[in-house]
Amino acid sequence: MKEDISHLLLKYDTAIPRYTSYPTVPYWQPETIDPEKWMKSVLETFESEHGELSIYIHLPFCENLCTFCACNKRITKNHKVEDRYITTVLKEWSMYRERMPFKPVIREIHLGGGTPTFFSPENLVKLISGMTKNSIVPDDHEFSVEVHPNYTTEGHLIALNEVGFNRISLGVQDFDPEVQFIINRMQSFEKTEEVVAWARKHGFNSMNIDLVYGLPKQTVQSVELTVERLKQLKPERIAFYSYAHVPWKSKGQRRYTEADLPGATEKWAMYQTGRELLLKQGFVPIGMDHFALPEDKLCVAASEGTMHRNFMGYTTTNNKLIVGLGASSISDSWNAFVQNDKVVEDYENKIEKGEWPFVTGHYLNGEDLILRKHILDLMCKGMAILDAGRIDQDFLKSALEKLSQLENDELLLVDDKSITITQKGQMFIRNIAAALDARMWRKSSEEKIFSKAI
Repeated sequence: MKEDISHLLLKYDTAIPRYTSYPTVPYWQPETIDPEKWMKSVLETFESEHGELSIYIHLPFCENLCTFCACNKRITKNHKVEDRYITTVLKEWSMYRERMPFKPVIREIHLGGGTPTFFSPENLVKLISGMTKNSIVPDDHEFSVEVHPNYTTEGHLIALNEVGFNRISLGVQDFDPEVQFIINRMQSFEKTEEVVAWARKHGFNSMNIDLVYGLPKQTVQSVELTVERLKQLKPERIAFYSYAHVPWKSKGQRRYTEADLPGATEKWAMYQTGRELLLKQGFVPIGMDHFALPEDKLCVAASEGTMHRNFMGYTTTNNKLIVGLGASSISDSWNAFVQNDKVVEDYENKIEKGEWPFVTGHYLNGEDLILRKHILDLMCKGMAILDAGRIDQDFLKSALEKLSQLENDELLLVDDKSITITQKGQMFIRNIAAALDARMWRKSSEEKIFSKAI
């Protein structure tokens, strides 16, 4: 018999961050960002990590607007934009390379968007070849690409595999035609199945499929139908995200109203239904929102306590240096963050002038670094060892009070040394992490910033 936790869903369905970083972007201190200080931090981490790094490249163009999407994108059918953008990204990379004292070891590349396969196969090869030239790519590298099946050809996958890509993530969200219509993403199962077959044929040995619950017009039955159809696709990983309703940030979401959205209780039923079906298919729940087959590298990393989380999501690589390239990309030197200009033309103009395109950023202080580790451990390991002596005592008192309330609801176990998330608490990881968010605690605001937790 399923436990009724509807009272907890109502209690904890508050607006909080998703914690792809700590501090989260709204609480960064952009006035402290200085390009030379940033590069000093990059080079210190580069040398301490023996040149090993990950690269995220944001390719923002899409031919069609998916109204549920809150990512930074540019809608256009004009493919003439490709050449300038590729040239600009390669120049930005060269600005980093000129400062590196020896060859970088590129352990990971992730192409995100937007729709990376908006770009022609030839331009994607030009981009990646330019990135890896005069660099070291280990045999066990992970190069991954996000694709929209409607805009992906077999030629794209052949070309990407030839330059080292071995992981692919397909956006599905939901196969129900009514849901697809309202989010403006009509995508047949047959087309998705075709792209999956191409990926298997051309050397992509790890496949992720993105699903979303809580979409407008979505029902428990449509989630059930969608998850059942995964049996035919046989992915190794599933990302099962809660829809983030942020119409003040993403204007496309104004196509529908909150009346079209399921409530917290129905969303929970969608999640529970999807989760149970995934478990029956042999998937193992990992961290927050993710599932993987037992033999998959991500599942192995989770069981061994080596899984990591960054702006690209959960990963098996634990690089402390992430170089973000392209409009809106975020870079992480472990001690600092910077984000590029979100406006494509402004980003391109700055790079063409040889200027760094940063518009915001943050340098982490000692407390930030401690809390970052705690939140990462909660997200990746389900527990954290408290370093109470190095945290502001006023904040610590408040945090322990919040954790005590969460413990009363059986979401975690806490003592003066550690926090351990219970099975019931897995649905509320964001709420648990928020209890340790000192930046948010010190600067509370009534402004709408984050999506709801549930």
